[in-house]
Amino acid sequence: MNTAIAVRQISVQDYHQMAKSGILRPDERVELLSGQIIKMAAKGTAHSAAVRRIEHLLRERLGNRVLICLQDPIQLDDYSEPEPDIAVVRPDPLYYEDHHPTPAKVFWLIEVADTSLKFDCEVKALAYSRSGIAEYWVLDVNDRKLHVYRSPSANGYQSETILAEALTIAPLAFPDCVITVQNLLRSAIA
Repeated sequence: MNTAIAVRQISVQDYHQMAKSGILRPDERVELLSGQIIKMAAKGTAHSAAVRRIEHLLRERLGNRVLICLQDPIQLDDYSEPEPDIAVVRPDPLYYEDHHPTPAKVFWLIEVADTSLKFDCEVKALAYSRSGIAEYWVLDVNDRKLHVYRSPSANGYQSETILAEALTIAPLAFPDCVITVQNLLRSAIA
C-alpha cells in the first residue's frame, strides 16, 4: 500500500513570524530551505578560520565592487532563506537593510564544509541551482579541494568541477580575480 504523505511547507513569511513570536530562539542555528527548517552544523575552528581567510582574500581582491555577506540570509524564493557562509553580492545603497539579497543580486555563494560536505554538495547545490545562482563553491577543508558548480538548471548544476589545492580559479563575474585554492585553506602542516 502506497500512502502519500501531505507535507506543509513553511514560507519565508511563516519563518520570520516564528522567529518574531519566539518559536525559533534568536540563538538557534537554523535556516529555511525548500520550505523546511534545517538545523545548521556547529562551526568548528577550521570552518571559522576558512570563512575569515576567504573574506580577507575577497576583500583584498574585489574591494568595493562587491558586498561580502558572512553567514547572512539570502532569499532564494518564497520557501528558502538559507544562510551561506559567504555570499558575494551586488552593492546596495542601504546595505540590504530593507530586504535580503535575492538570486538576481548574487554573484556567487561559498560554503565551507568540514562536516557538511554531502549536504552542501547535494541539497544546497540543488536549491541554489533551481533558484538560478550562477556560481556556487564548496570548500572542503578536510580533503583540501574546491567544488565549483556552474550553469544552473531546474535539475541541478550542469557543470561541477573539483579543484585540487594547487589549481587556480576565477569567479565567472570577476575573471580578473584569480584565486589559488591553496590560499583558501590553512597552511599545509609539514
